[in-house]
Amino acid sequence: MKRIYSNEVTINKKEETVRLQGWVQKRRDLGGLIFIDLRDKKGLIQVVFNPDVSKEALTVADKIRTEFVVDIQGTVKQRDEKQVNKNIASGEIEVYAEHIEILSKAKTPPFQVSDDNINEDTRLKYRYIDLRRPKLQNILKTRSVINKAVRDFLAEEDFMDIETPVLSKSTPEGARDYLVPSRVHPGEFYALPQSPQIYKQLLMLSGMERYYQIVKCFRDEDLRADRQPEFTQIDIEKSFTDQEDIIEMNERLIQHVMKTVKGLDIPAPLPRITFDDAMARYGVDKPDTRFGMELQDLTAFSESVDFKVFKSAVESGGSVKAIVVKDAASDYSRKDIDKLEAFVKNYGAKGLAWMKMNEEGLQGPIAKFFDEDKKSELSELLTLEANDLILFAADKDSVVHASLGNLRNKLAKDLNLIDKGQFNFIWVTDWPLFEYDEELGRYFAAHHPFTSPKAEDIDKLESAPHEVKANAYDIVLNGYELGGGSIRINDAELQERMFRVLGFSDEERDSQFGFLIEAFKYGAPPHGGIAYGLDRFVMLLTGSDNIRDVIAFPKTQNASDLMMDAPSDVSKDQLKELHIDLDVEKD
Repeated sequence: MKRIYSNEVTINKKEETVRLQGWVQKRRDLGGLIFIDLRDKKGLIQVVFNPDVSKEALTVADKIRTEFVVDIQGTVKQRDEKQVNKNIASGEIEVYAEHIEILSKAKTPPFQVSDDNINEDTRLKYRYIDLRRPKLQNILKTRSVINKAVRDFLAEEDFMDIETPVLSKSTPEGARDYLVPSRVHPGEFYALPQSPQIYKQLLMLSGMERYYQIVKCFRDEDLRADRQPEFTQIDIEKSFTDQEDIIEMNERLIQHVMKTVKGLDIPAPLPRITFDDAMARYGVDKPDTRFGMELQDLTAFSESVDFKVFKSAVESGGSVKAIVVKDAASDYSRKDIDKLEAFVKNYGAKGLAWMKMNEEGLQGPIAKFFDEDKKSELSELLTLEANDLILFAADKDSVVHASLGNLRNKLAKDLNLIDKGQFNFIWVTDWPLFEYDEELGRYFAAHHPFTSPKAEDIDKLESAPHEVKANAYDIVLNGYELGGGSIRINDAELQERMFRVLGFSDEERDSQFGFLIEAFKYGAPPHGGIAYGLDRFVMLLTGSDNIRDVIAFPKTQNASDLMMDAPSDVSKDQLKELHIDLDVEKD
């Protein structure tokens, strides 16, 4: 008899004989009757062992325990109306077992599959048990659906799925590389790719025109809740294109994925905001637009305020900005605001000025520095109402934006201002081409060194690199960078100029990227693309707050695999073959 899944056993199969296979989630002995909840990937079903049906089956059932794997045949019976379980698909019926075979015995597991409150280290050590939980199985199912939706869409758009090498060349810029020693080339190393960036550009030079890949990438960097050392990208590149073409196509891709996975119709075109406006209004380059509380610029207003903190910030070329937390003044005591001040100090702020709008007017520690006219002007500028809390930051722009931008996000979560069922996409465009590192005294590529500058800014490359805007764009979802891309440089001379601005010597340029510059000399089409973080996409669409939940076998926050006990020592013979002599003191 062919196996049937639990969700297929409905009232329509009443009195039919069925065959079930799965894991025993729960066993209850009621003295003469044994009940088990049988779990498979489709759900749960109750099986009854009754001596009047089969004494042999009851005898075997007496031996089974949690997580045993069993094969059961029995007859579907309708439950008594009072016994119906509305929480499961098979809740109207139960199966009276006529035969059971134990396929595999199980030790008592370190935690129950039905338990959601499990220490994460324990979950990761026994990940194969953790993955039996319906929550994680549903997440991985959604991940599979997203993968298929992307592949179906890109196939229809005539893109080819092309694999690129995993063993590659170490190049500068970006995060640290994971290095792989070569046995046949003593003292030399491959690098695991941080992205297939150079390969996909070479594919465009090869005339492939439309490429995509769902690909593993590797970055040896500090981890956080939404980051892993190995992660998966949806990598897309297209020839004979421009920014508008890439954005339009990707909006259709997003619409297709959201309709397939969530059943939602996402209107297009999606909203857009420039990088400068995002920073000015939200303080971050990945704005969450599901709530308001935007940053308000008070720099001009503060020039005539007799408050040293504000005036000195303006005089030194910085800014003064505020966020208004509507109808929340009574919710925050002085002690609560002190905690907010400690929070913004993590982003370089020296403090957090504040006032409250009461029935009597503006009050607070800095209110004494504002005369009545200035209070009235401030109230009008910020459209203040009774019980509003006003939080100020005054410093250089980068500190003001980081402090208030991250505080804005924190307050929205603390005050439950976010509709978690809402999906707000927004494009961030017109990024700076370069970032300046004050400690090293040099410019770095804000994205990567192959991003093209805006045509109107090319003449500023050497004279005013800080003013050059990039042909780059990020897609942001609910305050997370979902993907990013750019139109690439396809001119060898312009690419060499980029390397010079970034401080590469001719020798360094040729050593690291000589093959790419040489390739450009044989005819390079205009091309560009985008890469999505698949893990992050799955995290957002499943409502997860931990990226480890959306990856089958993830690493911990210190890049360890607790299940496999990796990384681990290797034998001296292996190291000798690789010509490696360790100089590391073990604890």
